Amino acid sequence: MSTTTPGVNEFESKIGGLTVHGKAHSLSAWFVLALRLMMGYAFLHSGLAKVLGGGFAADGYLVHSAATNGNPLEGMFLWMGTTDWFVAFANVAVPWGEVLIGLGLLVGALVRLAAFFGALMMLMFYFGNWSIEHGVINGDFAYMLVFLAVAAFGAGRIIGLDTLIERYEVGGEALIERFPRLGYVLG
Repeated sequence: MSTTTPGVNEFESKIGGLTVHGKAHSLSAWFVLALRLMMGYAFLHSGLAKVLGGGFAADGYLVHSAATNGNPLEGMFLWMGTTDWFVAFANVAVPWGEVLIGLGLLVGALVRLAAFFGALMMLMFYFGNWSIEHGVINGDFAYMLVFLAVAAFGAGRIIGLDTLIERYEVGGEALIERFPRLGYVLG
């Protein structure tokens, strides 16, 4: 595959006064797809184990994990683990969230939304599993960045249902053109 056409596989972003420009290799789409499928499988597998295994309880993790490791958010985790309504919410949201995030990534539907919530979960796991004796970057942090990359590169458009969803016509107009804000959850 050639990437000699100007503008193909190129990207640019401006934040404040800083502009970055890059050019991706033509194989990049396959790597982004692999990241999406890897995270989808990992989350679906983890979520199904919790749902089918029954007995998932977030309170022990929330109360005890953060309290033992010098976590800067120890108080927040303690509040979450001792607040009945939040524990009840987490007991459903964590396993079913993992299942839905995993399914969304595997089939490529609502990928940006799934990746956002996956990154949010990994951020919470990062602080819950706080450990900096080997540096501030760990697997939870790396997975959070993988989720953000999957979202940024619109991985749902690579052999995914988001392409079909975006093209679905409503009133003779493609869904994404009629409702451009859907670009925040699709792709």
